[in-house]
Amino acid sequence: MTYHPKSDFMRVMIERGFLADCTDYQALDEAFVKGIVPGYIGFDATAKSLHVGSLIQIMMLRWLQKCGGRPIVLMGGGTTKVGDPSFRADERPLLTPAQIDENIAGIRRVFTAYVRFGDGPADALMLNNAEWLDGLNYLDFLRDIGRHFSVNRMLSFESVKSRLDREQSLSFLEFNYMILQAYDFLELHRRYGCLLQMGGSDQWGNIVNGIDLTRRVIDGEVYGLTSPLLTTSDGKKMGKSASGAVWLNGDMLSPYEFWQFWRNTTDADVGRFLKLYTELPVEECDRLGALAGSEINAAKVILANEVTALCHGAEAAAAAEATAREVFEKGGVGEDLPTVRVSAAEAAEGLGIVQLFVKAGLAASGKDAKRLIAEGGARVNDEIVTDAGLRYGPSHLVDPLKLTAGRKRHVLVVLD
Repeated sequence: MTYHPKSDFMRVMIERGFLADCTDYQALDEAFVKGIVPGYIGFDATAKSLHVGSLIQIMMLRWLQKCGGRPIVLMGGGTTKVGDPSFRADERPLLTPAQIDENIAGIRRVFTAYVRFGDGPADALMLNNAEWLDGLNYLDFLRDIGRHFSVNRMLSFESVKSRLDREQSLSFLEFNYMILQAYDFLELHRRYGCLLQMGGSDQWGNIVNGIDLTRRVIDGEVYGLTSPLLTTSDGKKMGKSASGAVWLNGDMLSPYEFWQFWRNTTDADVGRFLKLYTELPVEECDRLGALAGSEINAAKVILANEVTALCHGAEAAAAAEATAREVFEKGGVGEDLPTVRVSAAEAAEGLGIVQLFVKAGLAASGKDAKRLIAEGGARVNDEIVTDAGLRYGPSHLVDPLKLTAGRKRHVLVVLD
């Protein structure tokens, strides 16, 4: 990147690794210098929480506000009814309006930790595109908006092309998604003076569509900025762990498990993740990321503490670190470990060790659990399990059982 920004926001985006592409670096930079820039990112409500894969976008909105802009969190109450086809092999399952509303309520909670909402000129807004999409008249929309879109051009977008190249079906419902997203940008510019849409680099085509539509319909000058699609250094997609999605809501993934995900970052990713997911100075991120040997583990603890404190609060981060120290250094149980409860009826019948590891989410299947035991990777109360036929009844569950898979994954089994 050779562009030298004048505004704090563009400098942060470039220095910390948030910027993949921008429709007009200089014009957007100058807009930030002149005054408050409202910018938005859209989030479809496909689950009750966002996961770590969305955290780069959430941090972009946070930096936007810290640098004097106005973040707009756009919930896709309308577009979720269609489903974004971008880089998917199949159509998303359709959700009911009640499910979508429930998911939005869950997602709303995470944003209060990252941006400041209110009525001030730089206070964040949370909006729902169902507000303008639900009431659209189809024929009017086709005539007024649809005429600005070239099917030839839409077919050339990589997100659509990759699906068609694999000869996988793309429904007309999904094909409309990019038109609706473009219309969102037009409406946000009309209603709130929104000048910027941000998103992952897979959204480039959709963002450009919105810019083009806004120019054609109301001659508005707006901009787009994308972040890189993030993978870990070993090529895995951000947001997933060995045991499933890394959710941002504490009721879907405990703060301890969230902390542990970041503590387990591979050495090569530490410096990059510190820049993207914390607010530590860039020079400090570079210094910590360059540590080697056992010293890099201290940097990983700093990363885990900083990210967890932003998402769940400083107390949760401190508690997670304390639990980790107790579990790893002292061999204790740790009060903050994730917990699985078993009923008295289940315990009375007896629970097999293989069943317990699957129930705790430490093994994907019975076969996986047996392999873990055979390889010496399964422990109960820090003792290696060698017999896959072990069974546990009520007398074994008077005190919590600590199950361990490998060296770092722990779950408590508690009698209800």
